Amino acid sequence: MPRDTIHTDKAPAAIGPYSQAVRAGDTVYLSGQIPLVPETMELVGEDIEAQARQVFDNLSAVTRAAGGSLGHIVKLNIYLTDLGHFARVNEIMQEYFQEPYPARAAVGVAALPKGAGVEMEGIMSLAD
Repeated sequence: MPRDTIHTDKAPAAIGPYSQAVRAGDTVYLSGQIPLVPETMELVGEDIEAQARQVFDNLSAVTRAAGGSLGHIVKLNIYLTDLGHFARVNEIMQEYFQEPYPARAAVGVAALPKGAGVEMEGIMSLAD
């Protein structure tokens, strides 16, 4: 099965040897996004609300570049350095997603790249 890499300047450039996303058939694998502002490649700030919104905006840009939207995400993984932010991230997620919500995991981690408080990755289906 052929694989296509997805890239957009509307999301942060990869900070390592990976693609923003890879499409294989009707499935798109979205790499982890941290709250980097695409134009500056700097963290949006330390506030978890601003960070979560930036991550959702970054994921949205990549899904659009792949021919879909956040609504096409079928599996979302959220990594938080402080699980005390779990409820607030859930509230913010509801602003970006509608039912039926994707399957999801939320995992507490010790640290994330560049000192981010949140990272998200997902799988998107473009099948009808």
